[in-house]
Amino acid sequence: MVCPFDRAQALEQRQRDQAIAAQLAKARPIGPSRSHCLECENPIPEQRQALGGISRCSPCQSLFETGKLR
Repeated sequence: MVCPFDRAQALEQRQRDQAIAAQLAKARPIGPSRSHCLECENPIPEQRQALGGISRCSPCQSLFETGKLR
């Protein structure tokens, strides 16, 4: 008989794997990054700019992704 905790752990791992795969499947922005945020005009750190195609600072990007911005 399978332990309910083992089944719950396996389900959680499958859900986590699916969420990670969904994020990795999303298209990444390409092209040059902006030096200042599109929304708040604060400078974007060089490490973030190095990712390519970045147009918002981290706080503004978080708000954008949750739908609280535009």
